[in-house]
Amino acid sequence: MTASIPELPLLHLSDDELALIQVLRADMMRDRWALQLRDAYFNGEQLVRDLGISIPPQLRGLHTVIGWPRVGVESLEERLDLEAFRWADGSDSSELAEIVTANDLLDESSLAHLDALLYGREYITIGSGDDDDYPPLISVESPLDMTLMWDARIRMGVAGLRECQTDGFVESGPEERMVVLYLPDQTVTALPSTSGGWEVVDRDIHNLGVVPIVRLANRQRTADRVGKSEITPDVMSITDAACRRMMGIEVAAEFFGAPARYILGASESAFQDAEGNAKSAWETYIGRVLALERDEDGQVPSVGQFPAHDPSGQTKIIDLYARIMSAQFGLPPHMLGYTTDNPASADAIRSTEAKLVKRSERRIRRFGSRWEEAMRLALWVRDGEPPAATRRIETVWRNPATPTVAAQADATVKLVQAGIIPADSDVTLEMAGLSEGQRQRVRADRRRSSAGSGLMERLAQLDDGTVPVPSGVPDGIDGL
Repeated sequence: MTASIPELPLLHLSDDELALIQVLRADMMRDRWALQLRDAYFNGEQLVRDLGISIPPQLRGLHTVIGWPRVGVESLEERLDLEAFRWADGSDSSELAEIVTANDLLDESSLAHLDALLYGREYITIGSGDDDDYPPLISVESPLDMTLMWDARIRMGVAGLRECQTDGFVESGPEERMVVLYLPDQTVTALPSTSGGWEVVDRDIHNLGVVPIVRLANRQRTADRVGKSEITPDVMSITDAACRRMMGIEVAAEFFGAPARYILGASESAFQDAEGNAKSAWETYIGRVLALERDEDGQVPSVGQFPAHDPSGQTKIIDLYARIMSAQFGLPPHMLGYTTDNPASADAIRSTEAKLVKRSERRIRRFGSRWEEAMRLALWVRDGEPPAATRRIETVWRNPATPTVAAQADATVKLVQAGIIPADSDVTLEMAGLSEGQRQRVRADRRRSSAGSGLMERLAQLDDGTVPVPSGVPDGIDGL
């Protein structure tokens, strides 16, 4: 009798896993073109559509760039500074800081926020560390290489896929790709096999019950949980219009930069060299055409020039586009290069930044909850069980507004004097504008100062006899 050998699940993908990979890959490839288009506008590499009216064929290869999409996206991202994670109950947060430091999350978070604003979404993946003693791995992944199947009812992902280069994962060709399939109970890594399918090279059985992926979505709506980019069709249209206007200025500079001159009543010799050869048009233009001899009737030829091209009309239109773009991004117009003869006051600039500050606060609220969820998943992967539901994780962000130091200090002092917050509270330090590192140093200084003052008070009590001196200790402070 021959016994059948069961197919090992470690080496082969199941039919359900193969179907998931096909569906997720199709979803990722469908959106990739739109994401790459936003990336081109951000990098100034978009192809501006030529209307074919005012630009000659010889200058169609000229490329003009206006970096307004990049300025708008980066101006919002620069106000999203994640500083730390902490337990909401005030307990020791060193375990959270260990995970943050091991994954360089404070720096990686800025990359995640930038991609989320640019592409409309970004993904945070959580996995086991390389060693049992190593903290869990948290990485940010671009939507160009990753997608997530989302269940709107439970507001969670049910499966995810990442497709990327092997990058030394195995010894393979430089063009070989690998896929990572994220499931609620395991994470599967597979490479293309020689037979045309997929060969599993790793299975991380975590048994979390949830997909270890968190999505940072930007500008969500109830019918669109995936998110939208800050580079909207309005932004792209205005950018194209401004680039065409800049192209028009370049064309005008080529054709009308030098004013056209005219000479009336000149003889033929004025356009010939000493040997009687005809001069080129450029030689005639820059030559000594003002030194002309009289004609047969003794009349001096009349010389003049047409008005030079004035680009001020074009620049005014570009200023109009800048004001429209500032309204789209919620930016002060001066950040897009539009200035006036009378500079705005500091209060006026802060008032124009109100919309940008509010947009930043909304992103902090949305992204903060996603980062907290990612940290809870990391603790779950490390400990094998989720943290207690009563223990909530908080994200600490830098104030997205730009108040002066004096204004922050004055508001903090008033709250302390009114008894709303205690002077030694960590909230007081946070409201004063101190960073997380500065607050930690202040807390350490307070502990040292409190320990020193307590020791001096104890010594004074021993010296004046307020408390009894322990036996075996000489009298007086000097004896101590």
